[in-house]
Amino acid sequence: MEEEPTERLWVRIKGRAGAGDIIVGVCYRPPDQGDRADEALYRQIGAASCSQALVLMGDFNHPDICWRDNTAERKQSRKFLECVDDNFLLQVIEEPTRRGVMLDLILTNKEGLVGDIKLKGSLGCSDHKMVEFRILRAARRAHSKLATLDFRRADSGLFRDLLGRIPWDKALEGRGAQDSWLIFKGHLLQAQERCIPTKKKSSNSTKRPPWMNKEVLGKVKQKKEAYRGWKQGQVAWEEYRETVQAARDQVRKAKALIELNLARDVKDNKKSFYRYVSDKRRTRENVGLL
Repeated sequence: MEEEPTERLWVRIKGRAGAGDIIVGVCYRPPDQGDRADEALYRQIGAASCSQALVLMGDFNHPDICWRDNTAERKQSRKFLECVDDNFLLQVIEEPTRRGVMLDLILTNKEGLVGDIKLKGSLGCSDHKMVEFRILRAARRAHSKLATLDFRRADSGLFRDLLGRIPWDKALEGRGAQDSWLIFKGHLLQAQERCIPTKKKSSNSTKRPPWMNKEVLGKVKQKKEAYRGWKQGQVAWEEYRETVQAARDQVRKAKALIELNLARDVKDNKKSFYRYVSDKRRTRENVGLL
């Protein structure tokens, strides 16, 4: 049986070495599109969602979907929601795009891939608002070759013992401040070299985001374990899907809570607020305005 034609266009944007490609899709779904064409579209979305980074945009004509509650009135709209959930896609448009309803959508399979979303005026005779956004790709981090002290493996008892054996009164007797400091520094570095090992400073050992608490970390670990079990045939697809949705909801709630607290306490704690903002504005590779 031939594939039902659908109005869509897929483009692959080649990434830099090690960064991976981005699949960008543009789709128009007519309001009166039949079930066969919908099923063909869902199969295409399912295949594209297996890519490392996907951005799918277009007018899908599902005005009855409430994206905040993830509910819909019509049967076709509920099937579309199932397709979005089954392929773990995120819908990032939050405002109406035509006469008070949200027809134009942006779907992505990676949180943080799409940002700087702005709705602007209509283009020409169209009654839809223009949607401007950026596709964000994290810049590759340089691998650091610096060595740093590994205090977790330090022998603090030996360190104290070595410094305690030195007759400081005699060693510093008649010395000026500068000479005393150089003598003390020399003994300190010798003890440090014997008692505190070094390790290579890894660029991957970054601190966790402020919203990553113990509960969220547990949900993320459960998601990874469920994925591993599903790939090995030990976990059912429905159970894996529920685990992923629970982890995603927990992350969203944690982010919303930390941002709410930062905004509420900005007058008394400006440093934390601007640190959070600066972390959000780290250097990225932009694919340009779309």
